[in-house]
Amino acid sequence: MLTSANTGPQWRISDLCDLIETYLDSQQVKEVYRAYLLGAEAHEGQVRRSGEPYIFHPVAVAYILGQMRLDAQAICAALLHDVIEDTPITKEHIAQEFGEIVAELVDGVSKLSSMQFETREQAQAANFQKMLLAMSRDLRVIIVKLADRLHNMRTLGSMRREAKQRIARETLEIYAPIANRLGMNTIRIELEELSFATLYPLRYKILLYRTHKVYSKRAEIFQQIHTQLEEQLKKYHLKAQVLRRERHYYGIYTKMREKKLPGSVEKRKTFSAVTDNCAFRIIVENVDTCYRALGIFHNLYKPICDRFRDYIAIPKANGYQSLHTVLFSPHGMLIEVQIRTAAMHEYSEIGIMAKGFLQRDDNTFPQQTTNKWLHDLLQLQESSFDSLDFFNHVKTELFPEEVYVFTPQGRIIQLPQGATALDFAYTIHSDVGNQCIAAKVDNLYVALSTPLSSGQTIEVITAVWARPNPSWLDFVVSARARSCIRHFLRNLEYEEAVLLGKRMLDKELALYKLSVDKLTTEETNHLVKTYKVHNLNTLLAEIGLGKRMAVLVARLFDHSTQAQSSSHIGLNGKTKPLTIRGTEGILVTLSHCCRPIPGDEIVGYLQKGRGIIIHTAECKNAEEYNRRGERWLSVEWEPGIEGEFLVDIQVEVQDQRGVLALVATAISKMDSNIESVSNQKREGLHSTIRFCISVRNRSHLAAIIRHLRRLEAVTRIQRLHT
Repeated sequence: MLTSANTGPQWRISDLCDLIETYLDSQQVKEVYRAYLLGAEAHEGQVRRSGEPYIFHPVAVAYILGQMRLDAQAICAALLHDVIEDTPITKEHIAQEFGEIVAELVDGVSKLSSMQFETREQAQAANFQKMLLAMSRDLRVIIVKLADRLHNMRTLGSMRREAKQRIARETLEIYAPIANRLGMNTIRIELEELSFATLYPLRYKILLYRTHKVYSKRAEIFQQIHTQLEEQLKKYHLKAQVLRRERHYYGIYTKMREKKLPGSVEKRKTFSAVTDNCAFRIIVENVDTCYRALGIFHNLYKPICDRFRDYIAIPKANGYQSLHTVLFSPHGMLIEVQIRTAAMHEYSEIGIMAKGFLQRDDNTFPQQTTNKWLHDLLQLQESSFDSLDFFNHVKTELFPEEVYVFTPQGRIIQLPQGATALDFAYTIHSDVGNQCIAAKVDNLYVALSTPLSSGQTIEVITAVWARPNPSWLDFVVSARARSCIRHFLRNLEYEEAVLLGKRMLDKELALYKLSVDKLTTEETNHLVKTYKVHNLNTLLAEIGLGKRMAVLVARLFDHSTQAQSSSHIGLNGKTKPLTIRGTEGILVTLSHCCRPIPGDEIVGYLQKGRGIIIHTAECKNAEEYNRRGERWLSVEWEPGIEGEFLVDIQVEVQDQRGVLALVATAISKMDSNIESVSNQKREGLHSTIRFCISVRNRSHLAAIIRHLRRLEAVTRIQRLHT
């Protein structure tokens, strides 16, 4: 082993072989050495930015995996993990030399260098998606990648400052959370510390100095508490190991940046508030002893009731198990205690690298949680719009703390912090979420946007006619819920776009005595070929979404007949307007600026990607659209239209007690609901109130206005337009 100031320890192949000989047989060691020879030959002449031969990096990554006691296939993959990306060696060649498994591992870690991306974010997202999908087939892919990232973080010294910070930020946002999700706490902490030191070197040095100073001063107190805990355990004849636990610097930094609870005077925690405690880890023989030790410590020092957590009965999402409690000490500081078995401790430190985890066939809880996460990743990938969408979903899912709630049958459900009743519904099943209409929390009805707390029992009420609302995306927090809602809305949008596009094209084809349903197979194929789409429905969807103009598509049939049937022609030789029902769905939108209602003269504007926007003819925005003739649509209300439509009215009233209730009651008596109300201004003895109310049509609105004018307190009333 050599040592460099810029790159740290430089492991040689002899060091790696000496290490893996302690747990692999001689044939496997020879296979690893053969992989090294191929890697060294492939990287011949390549150097890292530090100037050292490139092969030093794969050997270092393999050495990290050797310290984890990974198998020969993973070690070989580590030695070859950059050859597909950086050398002429192909995946097929690796498969021929070392087998399909090693080739798949190497390919899973390799970036998509052959593809071109518009932005760095898109490239990062696509590579991340490729890696995680490979990980779902073989967990060793992510372990190799974490070892690769760990060595890169250890050797950032020779890179430019901008590159260092970009890599460190990516590590904090992606790789450290993944290590945490897999329970690999030791690697997570080192990745966080190295990233923190790179991004905020001055803050890191200050915390390093102050933490060392504080712990040095309190060393004697810590030792006294340590001795008291050991003596108390011996008194009750419990075999246990008592270990001092120190916070790592990034952990202190994030605690200091956390906002305090609402109502607190200070927004941030101070350094002393974070470090004014001592932490111990108690390792015992079995689960029963964990709870006995907990009782002993609670008898020794007073516990803080709301700081107790039982992660043995209800483990964390990454499989972590332990008892957490916080005690008052006679020395004026808090004592944080974690109690766990040796097996729990091993898993908490190295996660899926715990003894035999990757080879186990038994259905342990850590395996269940890991397998569920991988299954959820596959579902996310299937319902995500693109790799960037998938990437953002996974990033959201990696960070939050957990909330534990119950189904009415007593099943425990883990949700991210801040999750709502709707997140709970989607966690149960996507169909439950899609058909959710209400929820009960502890047997009381609550809004679907209500955040949940641990210990609550949630019941979901569904209806077969219900469907997701786009506004749900404003408050759901789980990646699964967001993905399912977006997936449903995209499919719904496509279906509605096809129907709307068909109506729009039929309107234009009427000039030529044609309709979509009457098109022959030859005519349909002509359309599909001309516009280079997969099928007719795709073309109709593009028309409905405003990506193509129906009038231009219809002109392809101008040669079929020059005679125009009067039954299909409106005034001034134009086609009849497109009828609007108001219930077409998300692709026909009633504008909020003028709020058109049945009886109003209306116009339509075809907006690319959004469908038709309906305005009143007097709307200023409609005047602007009218200048863009190619997207101007002639529309009208369907005769006998039914339903409720929103409209804004402004009421000027005498400023007197109870006037708002008086006006609201009058509106209600006229069979209208008030959607919103706001007090616009107050001048002397008069006030101006703005209402958003529901009406059936223009006549209904006129009746409401006449009724309000009869009120003595009302001085003026008008409908609002832009």
